[in-house]
Amino acid sequence: MADDSRNRTRGIIGSYAAIGDSFTEGVGDPGPGGTLVGWADRFAVLLADQLPVPDAVVGPVDDTHGNFRYANLAVRGRLLDQIVEEQVPRAKELAPDLVSFCAGGNDILRPGSDPDDVAERFERAVADLTQAVGTVMVTTGFDTRGIPVLKHLRGKIATYTAHVRSIADRYDCPVLDLWSLRSVQDRRAWDNDRLHLSAEGHTRVALRAAQVLGLDVPADPDQVWPPQAQRGALEVRRDDIQWARDYLVPWIGRRLRGESSGDHVEAKRPDLLPL
Repeated sequence: MADDSRNRTRGIIGSYAAIGDSFTEGVGDPGPGGTLVGWADRFAVLLADQLPVPDAVVGPVDDTHGNFRYANLAVRGRLLDQIVEEQVPRAKELAPDLVSFCAGGNDILRPGSDPDDVAERFERAVADLTQAVGTVMVTTGFDTRGIPVLKHLRGKIATYTAHVRSIADRYDCPVLDLWSLRSVQDRRAWDNDRLHLSAEGHTRVALRAAQVLGLDVPADPDQVWPPQAQRGALEVRRDDIQWARDYLVPWIGRRLRGESSGDHVEAKRPDLLPL
């Protein structure tokens, strides 16, 4: 792992770059003017809040004293090899104190994919990144047992998650463990498409990411959800039909046409900029 003293002072993180797919881009967490927020943006705010503020500033603000910088290179629909080709070199060029690396989920979703093979390619990218940036935080998959559209992939996701944890051990990477985040098992943590987190789900992931790095957080990411009324079978069935019409059929159509939701989409924050 790269020497922390090169980019950080006493463990302070002054710059952060996020790489990945729709999860890291923030799909499911809409912001003003059609923008996306997402867990990485929310996590960046928590990181910036930890920086000491100088009593007085003369000239440019030092990176470790209030001038936190953040880039988000993630693009929806990207496969692991695309992320490695398009985003990893840019992250190395930016050389931030911290990079979050979440990739491989879209590969696992594809029929016939091999989580062992995906993990081997993921490890090569981690090895490359750790030579160029301060710290690489890797992300596991979610436990999908309660997610109807993904529960049949639970075994493959669990295998890939085990590999990611082993890779993290070998390269001394902090792990954003989403598998153990029980609060995202609740339906309210997920957007209407049932594939992406809701705003509240993204918020809870951001809080967990901050916890992983030992930051004080304003709320418990595993806080129990408030009780809600039980839904009847007819209401559930109606929702399932509506979901299939609005999301499942278009998703299948894109796959059949060889299209991606990320076609013609660019990174929303390609440079390390102050928040």
